[in-house]
Amino acid sequence: MGPEDIAFDAVGTMFTGLEDGRIIARASGGQSWREVANTDGRPLGIEIDPGGQLIVCDAVRGLLRVDPDSGSIDVLVDHIGNEPLIVANNASVARDGTIYFSQSSHRYPLEFLKADLLEHGEYGRLLRHSPDGNTDVLLENLSFANGVCLAQDESYVLVAETGAYRVRKYWLTGERAGQDKVIIENLPGFPDNISLGSDGRFWIAMPSERNALLDSLMAKPGFLRKIVWAMPDSLQPDASRITFVIALDGDGGVVTNVQGDGSAFHYVTGVREHAGMLYLGSLMESAIAQVVLTDPPA
Repeated sequence: MGPEDIAFDAVGTMFTGLEDGRIIARASGGQSWREVANTDGRPLGIEIDPGGQLIVCDAVRGLLRVDPDSGSIDVLVDHIGNEPLIVANNASVARDGTIYFSQSSHRYPLEFLKADLLEHGEYGRLLRHSPDGNTDVLLENLSFANGVCLAQDESYVLVAETGAYRVRKYWLTGERAGQDKVIIENLPGFPDNISLGSDGRFWIAMPSERNALLDSLMAKPGFLRKIVWAMPDSLQPDASRITFVIALDGDGGVVTNVQGDGSAFHYVTGVREHAGMLYLGSLMESAIAQVVLTDPPA
């Protein structure tokens, strides 16, 4: 249950992580899945590094490297300073092996995602883990940092702020290196994982449209938001049922908008382009969906 993200290796093997901690794989053209490893946590974002290893953001255990053949697990980062690394969410791996990844919140674990969004506390971070083993904070005070994706030329990286309905750009090279800028805001939904398309566009999963009650609460005093959080689930803001994916260019322009009514598949948290198809993951579904690209990128 809950294949949150999808990754493909060089030969087309598909990988995903499940709610029970398992990472599973299906060979290109195959029908059956095999268990690769079990993190004993909650694997979220999955990427393939230059050596063919899996880089896994685990919401419980931190940033992991998993060998897809042996199933061995190496913990790359489990603390930031003196704090345990909780809610490692999504990553992007550079050609030299540097890993850029998000920590959605250093205050709330994943199961209290709604509390983080209601509080609007900006506890998220964009982090960098270098091949020499050092980890540094590039951006902090992000509103539920989520999807992370390097540009094709690796001159900048994008990070989604789910709680603020926006995407931020952080320059890695050039005269603006170390600077950041919001490239799109006021999105119509909650941006989640980001992945790179074949033509350099950035695919962004959108689990839900914006919620009017949640929007109105953001301007209210903190004690009112805490009261809402204490209410029964049935009275709290909830996700809309929709299939929703967009693609941006590097300046924040929307170049593709894919939507469905959510009747067959909903709460899209991960999106990956592969061989003329889009593959969709979801925290709430028990399957991976695929969508034919009717106008595949050149």
